Amino acid sequence: MENSCAIILAAGEGTRMKSKKPKVLINVLFKPMIKWVIDAVFESDIRDICVVTGFKHKILENYLSNLPFPCEKFFQKERKGTAHAVMTAIDFLKRRKDCDVLILSGDAPLLDSDTIKNAYFEHKKQKNSATIISAKINNPFSYGRIVRENGQVIKIVEQKDTDSKTSLINEVNSGAYWFNVKSLLSILPFIENNNLQKEYYLPDAIGLLLASGEKIDSYTARKSDVILGANDQSQLLILEQIAREKFLNKWIDFGTKMPCKDGITIGPDVQIEKDCTIFPDSIIYGLTKIGLNCKIGPNITFKNCSVGKNNILKCAHFENKIIKDSSPSQSFSTEETSLREIRC
Repeated sequence: MENSCAIILAAGEGTRMKSKKPKVLINVLFKPMIKWVIDAVFESDIRDICVVTGFKHKILENYLSNLPFPCEKFFQKERKGTAHAVMTAIDFLKRRKDCDVLILSGDAPLLDSDTIKNAYFEHKKQKNSATIISAKINNPFSYGRIVRENGQVIKIVEQKDTDSKTSLINEVNSGAYWFNVKSLLSILPFIENNNLQKEYYLPDAIGLLLASGEKIDSYTARKSDVILGANDQSQLLILEQIAREKFLNKWIDFGTKMPCKDGITIGPDVQIEKDCTIFPDSIIYGLTKIGLNCKIGPNITFKNCSVGKNNILKCAHFENKIIKDSSPSQSFSTEETSLREIRC
């Protein structure tokens, strides 16, 4: 998308995760949450990406430096809220005054490129200064509510500030936004920290823009689960389950046969060719490629492997291996070599 850029907020510690890693490096379906987010941004044809780091920032920055494309990095030394994180990247914005910026959280791994692109289309079509990515959910508790008047967005009300009426609103803020950069820069210095936490919140930018007469709207995501994040291991498990089902269904729709889905897990970066069958208790992840007409499982694990066509493989663990093509008459291929070009 021309004249667009993205800021990914990834400074949080995630204390309730009880992990020593930065929160955004915790895996969902074998892949760090922030890599899900970066991939979605990249698949939206946004190449100009900035990440705001914080907790254990050197670990995260090292991970980002090893990606196959560049991400600009800014360190939020004091974590004083989402607007403060954006202010940390003010130089990134000032160099892109004629752009639109997507701002989103690095711990919302299910936000997909379709949602990002559709929201951007509406943002440009309506000539908005800001477009909130929202969703309608059955249980809006803990989310900021999108309040409308005559169909127009008039404010975002956080959960702690809801009354009996606004608490019933089921359109909620995802925490992801498209902003016109000039408009955002005009109000960022005026966001205040008049709250119990003494933090600067990005949703306050919406109120300031509205007060300035700017045009604001929301794009409602077609799938409500795209806004989900995780603050503890129980919520992380929910994300894992949603992501697992998503990719199992993707491959079933593609034509992959699964007589029973029990125990089958397929990672987001796996490639499977036509006429394959996957049996229970098969775990396939990393940069694994499965060739034509293979029968995989039961009880098989592949990590970063290349499997040639016509193989029948079960009851084994393979990591960083090439398994060559097998003839249709063979039941098991033992021709394998170390796969040097695919890394963990």
